[in-house]
Amino acid sequence: MSKTILIVEDEIKLATILADYFTLTDYNTQLIHHGDEVLTWVKDNQPAAILLDIMLPGKNGIDLCKEIRQFSNVPILMVTAKVEEIDRLLGLELGADDYICKPFSPREVVARVKAVLRRTELQTSAENLSNESTDKSTSSQQANNPNMLNLDEHRLIVTFQESEVSLTSVEFQLLKQLANKPERIFTREQLMGNMYSDHRIVNNRTIDSHIKKLRKKLIDISAGKDWIQSVYGTGYRLVL
Repeated sequence: MSKTILIVEDEIKLATILADYFTLTDYNTQLIHHGDEVLTWVKDNQPAAILLDIMLPGKNGIDLCKEIRQFSNVPILMVTAKVEEIDRLLGLELGADDYICKPFSPREVVARVKAVLRRTELQTSAENLSNESTDKSTSSQQANNPNMLNLDEHRLIVTFQESEVSLTSVEFQLLKQLANKPERIFTREQLMGNMYSDHRIVNNRTIDSHIKKLRKKLIDISAGKDWIQSVYGTGYRLVL
């Protein structure tokens, strides 16, 4: 069954061109040109990914991304016409999985969407295999350690005691790396290398932005406990 890519773009000609390129690579597409129509469609359907322009009539892409993240972890790729806008996006609590700047090649957009989907699929596959062999031991460890974080790899949810919060796929992958070796310091380069299998160029600000959002979510469910410690000039570690 072909996957559906939701393209939210008010430039109808551009949206149609993108749809044609996705169709050529065996994806289905749904085009929406007005921001006010997006949330209802996403709630009623299950897109594989969303290509979301920032400047839209009605509700803008930034607000839409925030609202979608309240009920879904679908991969979201934000699209902007301004290079300088990327810096602002990285500082916002959006939960987007990638950012694309206009003008772009449609082939590049398709490749970026494929890369995000590939990361999600590989992560899910690896997590399923891991869960088959570790479910029993993990349950035992959690029973003996009620004050530990519980990572639900199927739903991208982390639980602390009776509180839980949803993470984006990137946030979950970051937390998983840190939690696998608590107290170990990971450099930004190590975190970036494990996060992105397509070897894209990602700057330190990207990692810092994701860590900031992840840290806040963990603090919110842990009565103020700060699980992630910054190590000046080096990177980050998970503290128990």
